[in-house]
Amino acid sequence: MMTQATVTSPPPTPEARIRRPAPKPGSARASVLAEGERPSRGARIAAWIFMGAVTLYFLVPVYWLIVASTKSTAELFSTPGFAFANLNLVENLTNLSTYNGGIFWRWMGNSMIYSGLGSIAMTFICLISGYALAMYRFKGRTIVLGAVLGSMLIPQTVLAQPTYLLLVELGLNNTIWGILLPSLAYPFGVLLAFVFAQSAVPMELLEAARLDGASEWRAFFSIALKLLSPGGVTILLFAFIGSWNNFMLPLLVLSDARLQPVTVGLSGWSQAAITIPGLQTLVVIGSLVSIIPIIVVFVSLQRYWKTGLAAGGVRF
Repeated sequence: MMTQATVTSPPPTPEARIRRPAPKPGSARASVLAEGERPSRGARIAAWIFMGAVTLYFLVPVYWLIVASTKSTAELFSTPGFAFANLNLVENLTNLSTYNGGIFWRWMGNSMIYSGLGSIAMTFICLISGYALAMYRFKGRTIVLGAVLGSMLIPQTVLAQPTYLLLVELGLNNTIWGILLPSLAYPFGVLLAFVFAQSAVPMELLEAARLDGASEWRAFFSIALKLLSPGGVTILLFAFIGSWNNFMLPLLVLSDARLQPVTVGLSGWSQAAITIPGLQTLVVIGSLVSIIPIIVVFVSLQRYWKTGLAAGGVRF
């Protein structure tokens, strides 16, 4: 008598046991696989609380400055600091523009010259220096990189007095060049340009340009400079903010009030406000006006700044 044989399938392999069907597009699992594992709810809440606290830490002083700029001198000390009183913003701006012959706008113009021309020249020097350190191999290259890194560890306030003495020896004190020339040295910008050039400028393009007969300068201006433009904008932003907030060196170098930047000018008003009534309000409204150029530059260069900083961070 014939019996029907039973056919048994082989046991599943480990790969088959753990194999899962592909997630459907648009499903929750597909979004998790595409974006990575999401943090827990508690971690997200803690992150939101921390970011909110940091935001308040930076925005509360700005809010106080806006509120205080709308008050008169009497209201500045007699009303709550974060509460609006009578709106005297137009009157305060008029007093700011007319006080001492409108010297405040002279200070603003000086700051624009020092920060604008200085940051542009500084950015070009940083780009060409970082490009040379990244693209060329020469004796002493490691020493130069070490010197750049080491100079970043020295605070600028420590170098202010020696720089002032050097400018006095050169006869550049109380001149515009005494502010512009020291600002051309920016080690952090050189390092940032060096890192960005390593990731943004392919060596093959430079070799192809050399084979076509292009000189090193033409290869830099025609090819490398365009590729380095996002990093250059990032350096330009940092340089502009640093030059605009520069205080110690102009305080030592410039004795003529007509050449001072807005930071030194407002500091002088703040000290004189002890004996001259009404200067407190001018210092507050002047401080509000002085941060507007920084906000405009930062917002206008924000897109390039993000691109340059992200590209440089890949190499770090």
